[in-house]
Formats: sequence, C-alpha cells, structure tokens
Amino acid sequence: MAQDALKTWSGKWALITGASAGIGFEFAKLLAAGGANLVLTARRADRLQKLAAELSSQHRVQVEVFSADLVRAEAPIEIHKFTSGKNIEVELLVNNAGFGAFGYAHEIPVEKMLEMIQVNCSAVVHLTRLYLPEMVGRKHGDVLMVASLAAFQAVPFNSVYAATKAFDLLFAEGIAEEVRDFGVRVCALCPGTTHTEFRQVADQPERAFRSAETAEKVARVGLEAMAAGKSYVISGFMNKLMKEGQRLAPRRFVTQTAAKMMRPAE
Repeated sequence: MAQDALKTWSGKWALITGASAGIGFEFAKLLAAGGANLVLTARRADRLQKLAAELSSQHRVQVEVFSADLVRAEAPIEIHKFTSGKNIEVELLVNNAGFGAFGYAHEIPVEKMLEMIQVNCSAVVHLTRLYLPEMVGRKHGDVLMVASLAAFQAVPFNSVYAATKAFDLLFAEGIAEEVRDFGVRVCALCPGTTHTEFRQVADQPERAFRSAETAEKVARVGLEAMAAGKSYVISGFMNKLMKEGQRLAPRRFVTQTAAKMMRPAE
C-alpha cells in the first residue's frame, strides 16, 4: 500500500474493534506505522495491552485499550463513553469485530446465532450511530466496515454469517451516500477466506481456506480503499472474479455450488 494512504490518519485517532487478532490486529499495526493514534478494543485485555505496548514503543503513537465484549448490548455505549471521557476525537472507526458459526442451521445453538447477529450487525449499527453524528458535525471522518465476499451470495452451512455480512455491506453502501456531502466517508471491506482465527472459531473445514489471503494483505486493501474514498472493495483478484461470476450465474446454481464446497464431512 502506498505510504501516502497510511498517512491519511497520521496524528488522528482510529478506533478498532476486534483488535486482538487477525485483520483487526493488522489494522492496528498498519495504522500505527502511519502515525495514527489508536483505541484498541476486544475481549482479550492481555493481548490488547501487549499490542498497545509494542505499537506505542515502535511508532511513538498514543494507544488506549478498552476491553469490551460486543455480545453485550451495552458494550458500544461503554466504548463511546470511554473515548468521550478521554476527549478522543475518533477520525476513523473500524468496525472489524465479528465471528461465524459453521454447520447445519437446525443444529447450531440458537444462542450462538443471535450472538452473531448482535456482534456482526447490531453492534456495528450501534457504534456507527454513536460516532457518525460527531463526524457529520465536524465535516470529516471515516467509517470502515469489515463485511465479506460472502455478502454477495447465500452460503449454505454459513447461512447466518453470510446474511450478517450482506447486512454490513448494504448498510455501509447506503450510509456512504447519505453522508458523502457532509465530508464523511464510509467503506465496506469484503475479503474472501483469510488466514485468521476465524476458521477455528467458526469450526469451518480447512478445504475452504486453501487459497486464503493473509490478514495483513486484507487490512492493507481496506485502508487503501478507505483512503481513496471507495464505498466498498473486494480483496483479491480471484475473489473479484468470483463475485462477477456469481452475478452472472443463476442464484440457485451459485448457492448449490457453495453448498457442495461447504458441506460438512459425513
């Protein structure tokens, strides 16, 4: 990624959810390298503290840590109160936190499904609604939402996850147009399979991750697109081709093909 894109948020504050691992972890490293101050939030405070110490030492930026579990409906308000209490003006909100659950919909615990909707959708809306008025009021600010290539189609055995990411994509594209005239930019990052803890947490088959990209690559693509003012971006040339193929093929065929690839081993 061009160094100029990284410097977009130099000296400004970026808030990253799900910053303790994976794509969120790489967002933090890239933004700190570009001179951004960071608010890192996730469930695992020990990981956040370690990352904060490393980044502040290496790049001489300010790093604040706030442990929060976005499964809790109150968490977005608590995060906002934390930044407000420290008079932190969040210039870049990165709605990165999210998780999936692999398997038959009638077998996945309903509690996990509802928690997925809470983290992947409700918390995204809540955090965006909390920070967006401040950005509109000062006529500048950015919101980056991590959606997925799965947002463009139904994904059997990952049905709820794909639906939540379709929500994130459409939410991002819609409000991107709403706030554009106010000087605020919104972008949805749509990665394909990525080497993170996601596969283990979702308990997905390894075969679906054979052509996975690195989390660093995905984070770079997202920040570059955000800096360029794009409303969405797909990471990876083959993923872009796949998306175009999905658009041209009958929807039932696309879903059946996905089912064959994702079907759990007997």
